[in-house]
Amino acid sequence: MICLNKVIVSLAVTCGAVFGLSFGASAADKTVTFAYQDMMTPIRVLMESGKLESETGYKIKWLKFGGGGDVIRAMSSGDVDVGEAGSSPVAAAASQGLPIKLFWILDDIANAEQLVVRKDSGIKTIADLKGKTVAVPFVSTSHYQLMYALSEAGLSSKDVKLLNMRPPEIAAAWERGDIDATFIWAPVLDVAKKSGTVIASAGDFAAKGKATFDGIIATDKFAGANKEFMTKFVTLLAAADADYAKNGVSWTPDSPEVRAVAKWTGANAADVPAGMAAYKFPTLTEQASAAWLGGGAAKALQSTAEFLKEQGRVSEVAPDYAAFVTDEYVKAAK
Repeated sequence: MICLNKVIVSLAVTCGAVFGLSFGASAADKTVTFAYQDMMTPIRVLMESGKLESETGYKIKWLKFGGGGDVIRAMSSGDVDVGEAGSSPVAAAASQGLPIKLFWILDDIANAEQLVVRKDSGIKTIADLKGKTVAVPFVSTSHYQLMYALSEAGLSSKDVKLLNMRPPEIAAAWERGDIDATFIWAPVLDVAKKSGTVIASAGDFAAKGKATFDGIIATDKFAGANKEFMTKFVTLLAAADADYAKNGVSWTPDSPEVRAVAKWTGANAADVPAGMAAYKFPTLTEQASAAWLGGGAAKALQSTAEFLKEQGRVSEVAPDYAAFVTDEYVKAAK
């Protein structure tokens, strides 16, 4: 979800030229490097359980990243095989032609990302952000939503002091009082909300056709060489989401599921139940539908890419974003 500026994208393109030669894991060594972030989703319980390792025989190297832009950069350099990224970084990577595939919708962001302002800032509406200091991870889904919000209020990025920060940096800046507002996700969102006021949510803009999501992407080389692993991974992801849908009400701060989410994300266990409730998790059937991997995700990526081009973050919009999305594994999963 974060920090993928034009320079980084250009470097990614250069690295992408040698993608096919540099990528890591193969079926022979049965090792996969997975880049994850701090979103509070059911996959954290799967990670804690060790089921992916035990049921596939693969060794999983779990690496935590500050955002999707960093994940994309690591994938382009050959350090990561599979990773989590928001729709904005995925759109940026696809626009540059990087050989990746979106194969799972980790979450529909819905109201899990919000615009929070300091209570003493005098900000009551989005228009009041004029002249204020606002922090957001650039080229993240939050950045996409923030720029749409500013535009709708008759403002541009030049009307605010916009700072490009990773989530931990935003948390520290908020605690110091260095910023007036931030559009961010949990657990940093929970930190900001304790002394701030929410004036807009990603869900507000999704209702206006600007939906955002987090997904899991794989390099073409890894996915092509490890199809059985990919299908089993998706099967386990679907099972984790289904368990949350069925039993989520019992996921209390003291439950092992919530403790697992807190452990892997760094969130306060007390904040996890509400944080997870803000997301929507598409079922296996919904994943394969026209709303998501069957067409909707590609449309969302194109819309996001058009925004990124307007912002000068990518130079071109790809002719077909469906080329970067696959429903192969959700259809094969049982």
